[in-house]
Amino acid sequence: MMTQTAFEIGGVTLAPGERRRVELPVSVLSDHTPVTLSVQVIHGKRPGPVLFVSAAVHGDEVIGVEIARRLLRAPQLRSLAGTLMVVPIVNSFGFLNNSRYMPDRRDLNRVFPGSPTGSLAARLAHLFMSEVVARADFGIDLHSAAIHRTNMPQIRVSASNETTLERAEAFGAPIIVRAKLRDGSLRAAAREVGCDILLYEAGEALRFDELSARVGSSGILRVMHQMGMIGTKGLPKRRAAPIQASSSSWLRAPAGGLLRCFKEVGEGVEEGTLLAAVADPFGEQEHEIIAPAPGIILGRAMMPVINEGDACYHIAATPIDPQKRMERLAADLEADPMFDEDEIL
Repeated sequence: MMTQTAFEIGGVTLAPGERRRVELPVSVLSDHTPVTLSVQVIHGKRPGPVLFVSAAVHGDEVIGVEIARRLLRAPQLRSLAGTLMVVPIVNSFGFLNNSRYMPDRRDLNRVFPGSPTGSLAARLAHLFMSEVVARADFGIDLHSAAIHRTNMPQIRVSASNETTLERAEAFGAPIIVRAKLRDGSLRAAAREVGCDILLYEAGEALRFDELSARVGSSGILRVMHQMGMIGTKGLPKRRAAPIQASSSSWLRAPAGGLLRCFKEVGEGVEEGTLLAAVADPFGEQEHEIIAPAPGIILGRAMMPVINEGDACYHIAATPIDPQKRMERLAADLEADPMFDEDEIL
């Protein structure tokens, strides 16, 4: 029988069964305030895989921070097999300033794998890759829509190996979207070093919403069960299989003006469905935005004032009759128990 060995990160050694927060030095601010990358490490007593969960790579995407908080309070972690590394806030600079970006206006998720001698963003990316990703077998990265947009809970995954797709299904988000890897992204850099990642998208920047938090926290636990890290006790089950979408596209405003939305994220639409209308402030001209094909609304703009060409609706191409499938999935999600604060999963 295999025995668990010690786990090392950032010069810190954790014994089997130990739980500790490790502070990885990032930088010192201009006022001499130190900045660290904080990693909560839970090293199980039994051998198993190493999983990392990260949030706030974009500093204003705060829903992931709440999901990480709930995950770290989950009672299932008391009998963990393997090792879990949770980084609730990767981009502390953006988080403190309610900003998506680093202080140098770089998007951290476009500079991976980074460099130890590059820009501040590149140095943080390199630290995260060398200390966290390099030690992991698999990862889950938590995101939301950009500011002034909102996303329905979804898993994004590239055309990957069968194991990764099985974990995407185990997560249990309503929809799985095949999304290409972007140069400089965490997903692309991690793939290069043999660590596949599920990307969870849900909600709106700088906002919490309960459905996104519940789907995210319970989904991570289901993936951990699928990986053999925890048992089934207390895990919400999914009776409806996630919808898989092979492609998606944005519908853009045909003119500038005032946007009135008639359909919400998560709704199924048919070809010809009226999604929204854009009118000028005098009410003299109005332009309709029509669904070009059947699908499910993945995301939409939240600002009522828009310019011509602005992204309005994000539609995923799905099989026929998306509305009925979404109704079954919605009922499944709502059936999850609502936990009191002291027992939240």
